[in-house]
Amino acid sequence: MIDRLTGTVTAVGGTWVVLDLSGFGVRALCTPATVAAVRVGESATLHTSLVVREDSLTLYGFSDADERDAFELVQSASGIGPKIAQAVVSVLPPDDLRAAISQGNIAALTRVPGIGPKGAQKMVIELKDKVNALGAIPNLGGSRPSLPQPGDWREQVASGLESLGWGSKDAAAAVDRVAHLREADETIGIGDLMRAALRSLAK
Repeated sequence: MIDRLTGTVTAVGGTWVVLDLSGFGVRALCTPATVAAVRVGESATLHTSLVVREDSLTLYGFSDADERDAFELVQSASGIGPKIAQAVVSVLPPDDLRAAISQGNIAALTRVPGIGPKGAQKMVIELKDKVNALGAIPNLGGSRPSLPQPGDWREQVASGLESLGWGSKDAAAAVDRVAHLREADETIGIGDLMRAALRSLAK
């Protein structure tokens, strides 16, 4: 089991980060909050979860252990795989997820693509006794953003949203809604654009 990795960030996308580990490049699928917390060319630590399938090994990376634990907890609910679990922790940070499950907030849970009312109710029933084990997510507001590559931010954000379960039309509309942020500040990171797009989709 790979618990965490520390290396130099060599590339980022809407939902992934590549770490160089002394010449060995590892790509991990990440939440927008994690992408927003790293910067290309600098060292970063990812808390990881390895998902093993018959035909694949997929590494998921998180900026802190609480987010990783939330990702793994959600998968313990029946019918929830890693793709939906990643969408859950992208839309609902650990604090929000814990509150939604503890309070039976179905509306909050159904903001996640792929989770309907019945699925949300099942999550509440199956996870209510487990969710309080999650800790609080630290404030990432002071982290410097990863810089987007010139010209390709729209494609990265849209593909990131689609990989989390939104349709291409919804993803394109969300990209349009956050375009003013990029126009106002060309150095805004992909992770921050993704988070803004997620907020617009959750409304």
